[in-house]
Amino acid sequence: MTLKEWMKKWFASVLICWLVFLGCILYLFADQFLNDNEAKPAYVINQARLLVSASMAYLEQYHDEIDATVLQEICDKNDVSLLLIQLDGNVLFNSSADKSIQKVDVKTSLHYDLYTAKIEKNYFKITFPVVDDQTQIQIGNAIYLLPKSEVGMENAKGIPLIPIYLMILFSLLFCGLLYILGQKMKKNIIQPIRKLSYYSQAILKGDYEQKAEYSGTDEMGEVYAVFDQMRIEIWHHSQRRDAQEKAQKELITTISHEIKTPLTTVQAYLEAIRDGVCPDMDSVMDYVEVMRSNTDKMTRLVEDLLLHALQELGQISVNPIEQYSKSMLLHMIQPMGHYVRTTGVVFIEPTEIPDVLIAVDANRLEQVISNLITNALKHTSPGDSIRIQIEQEWEQLKITIIDTGVGILPQDMPFIFGRYFKGQVNANNEGNGLGLSICKHIIEAHNGTISFKSTTGEGTIFNFTIPLC
Repeated sequence: MTLKEWMKKWFASVLICWLVFLGCILYLFADQFLNDNEAKPAYVINQARLLVSASMAYLEQYHDEIDATVLQEICDKNDVSLLLIQLDGNVLFNSSADKSIQKVDVKTSLHYDLYTAKIEKNYFKITFPVVDDQTQIQIGNAIYLLPKSEVGMENAKGIPLIPIYLMILFSLLFCGLLYILGQKMKKNIIQPIRKLSYYSQAILKGDYEQKAEYSGTDEMGEVYAVFDQMRIEIWHHSQRRDAQEKAQKELITTISHEIKTPLTTVQAYLEAIRDGVCPDMDSVMDYVEVMRSNTDKMTRLVEDLLLHALQELGQISVNPIEQYSKSMLLHMIQPMGHYVRTTGVVFIEPTEIPDVLIAVDANRLEQVISNLITNALKHTSPGDSIRIQIEQEWEQLKITIIDTGVGILPQDMPFIFGRYFKGQVNANNEGNGLGLSICKHIIEAHNGTISFKSTTGEGTIFNFTIPLC
């Protein structure tokens, strides 16, 4: 289950708890409100009669000759207040301290029904008729003021226990949900984040081999998966950086050696000419030709090194100019063919060159063809051949360079266009591993493509394309 789904269920549970809790509170408030506003409490009428029975018996028996002192004692004893009036409302006896009442309105002040009796604070004002024992004729009215607590019990409805129990139960359930949330956060968020922090610190220290492991399939598992992919990517970048730094150091060593050798040769031949070793002009010219060959080699090395530096900075400038292909390519190929033949390798020029309009940087294109031919020379021997074919295919010009040399090993093929890469076939470890990388960069800058196919022991075919205008 994902964290999102789990949190949805958790919030739903919390919402249910709060709704039940709120419902119980509302129920208790409603119950209390209804109890406060329902009909007057149901007092027990018999209890009221017991309180006034002594005084009523005295009045019914001695109504003609009432002893106020005796009647007052009876009222005080039973904690009742008595107002005895005649049928016309005149007051005959008043047990209360307020003796100012002389007459009452019999129409509004008499309440014979307990439930309609007038309440004054905590007292009921209720009227009992005074009847003569012998004639059974009503001779007056006795108005009593009775304490509410004495005449009976209020309809004391108890506090509902079920809502209270539910509130307690769901409060405990809510606390349990909070505890579960805390444990879930600790297990599925806090602890994994701490582990990620540990793995991050390991990466900062250069330890890329510790795999970030997480057993869950939730969102944190996705974070761990992405983090581990990032770790692997950083590891690979680090390895490539280390390999590149190593290759750069080897390149500097190689170029230093390759420049030093022709420089030493040129210096030796110059000293020989200066010392008069050459007996005639033909010998001098032979020495000059050797020096020219070595300076050409140094020029190519410096040019490759410069292009490599520009490629590292992304600053190899390519300035395409629209021009026709035939004369431009002939101007490039003929000098290269002469140089190849001097090495004993057969050079076969193209039989036909399409004269089409292309947008190219002639200097950069010459570097590509020169690098490919130079690369072919490194893998050929005297008697082998290098052939150039130029043809038009669809909306592009295709240039193919074919050699019959030793070919490229299968394990080297994926890395041919890689910077600093030198194949294993080259026994003399010639070259600096920059040429084919530079070729690829230049051709792609012309919106073209470059590819190859090779068979070990049979030769290699390089071809690249330039779009037509």
